[in-house]
Amino acid sequence: MSVDVGFYGLAILMLLLALRVPVALALVVVSLGGMTMMFGWNTAIGMLSSTPYEFIAKWTLSAVPMFLLMGFVCYHTGLTNGLFSAAKVVFRWLPGGVAISSIMASSGFAAVSGSSVACSAAMGRIAIPEMVRGGYKPSFACGTIAAGGTIGALIPPSILMIVYGVFAQVSITQVFLGGITIGLLTALSYSLVILLVSWWRPDIVPREAVGSRDITARQALLDIWPVLVLGVLVFGGLFSGFFTATEAGAVGAAGAILIGLVLRRLNGQAMKAALLETLSTTSALLIIGVGASMFTLFLSLSGLAGYVTGAVTGWELSYLELMLVVVLIYLFLGLFMEPFGAMLVTLPVLLPVFELYDVSLIWFGVLLVKLLEIGMITPPVGMNIFVIKGVAGQYASLMDIFRGVSTFLVADIAVVALVVFFPQIVLVLTGG
Repeated sequence: MSVDVGFYGLAILMLLLALRVPVALALVVVSLGGMTMMFGWNTAIGMLSSTPYEFIAKWTLSAVPMFLLMGFVCYHTGLTNGLFSAAKVVFRWLPGGVAISSIMASSGFAAVSGSSVACSAAMGRIAIPEMVRGGYKPSFACGTIAAGGTIGALIPPSILMIVYGVFAQVSITQVFLGGITIGLLTALSYSLVILLVSWWRPDIVPREAVGSRDITARQALLDIWPVLVLGVLVFGGLFSGFFTATEAGAVGAAGAILIGLVLRRLNGQAMKAALLETLSTTSALLIIGVGASMFTLFLSLSGLAGYVTGAVTGWELSYLELMLVVVLIYLFLGLFMEPFGAMLVTLPVLLPVFELYDVSLIWFGVLLVKLLEIGMITPPVGMNIFVIKGVAGQYASLMDIFRGVSTFLVADIAVVALVVFFPQIVLVLTGG
């Protein structure tokens, strides 16, 4: 009977999400309803009163607002503005060099952001107008920045990876290390796409570099030194074991504030905007996390997670068959769900399955974030596409941007295939 309740709960949750009910509300309602059916109203209310504190009080989660604050301070003080110009100094000589520069600048922005939406918005305002002036097809220019924005959640600090580490109870530092590899691999694959398009379709991407360098190498270094200092400070200390991921967030936020003050770019208005965005984003994430914790408890007590694990064992799926199913599940969910919701709804069911198959949860976390970020650029709900439409809508329609990003989706699938067939690509830095 309890397993049936678990299945009904899962079906109702999918229905609510399809009806566009907010993820957190859907998770809480289904969990309360399921617990009431199984154990009564008093037990359900007891879960509602205890679960929020038990989830939010986890010390590791304090890294989320700290890394968010670091990113928003960097954004509102303009500490990342020189990344695009600096990247052009290095890559502009290549065919499609301005587009490649935008991809590399997105990778640099990712190191102080952790958000693909913020990365898309910041790079879109700077890079798209220049690409269009340089002869790039507007739809491809917009698609490049939308795809490049997904790197924001792959290269640490990644908020998705932090939340995954908390739920899967794995080392966030190890997941971060795996994220570096897949983030750089993604940037390389996107750059290769740009080179190939410039070779076959010079009407879309100019083969020749357009214009001269805007700044010298010395000026570029002066422009990006704040990001370099923050990167060395945060990741040097984190990966050397000098401090934890939580402490790294605090050090990064304090470092960004200090640099902003030293350069006289951090005023009261910028600090207020950074704090408000940090608070609103953190609150939204924690509310979803509370709902997911309740849903995890409900599925566990219903016995559904164990039932699914037993069923998968009975099917005797091979590793590749299992991964094909998982990849298809997340590509489908990415069509209509935002990343945090898709991740937290599925983890209670899938984590026991991967433990059964002895799959590295570090590796799976990195692959999961990559799959979730593909959803950020797929129709009809690809959030990065709507962000680009908002900041550069005068250059291309929504459908044009979706068409412009389609080539990069092919590169994403190729990266996913490489990671599935060769897990050591992700684990090489983790020592796994």
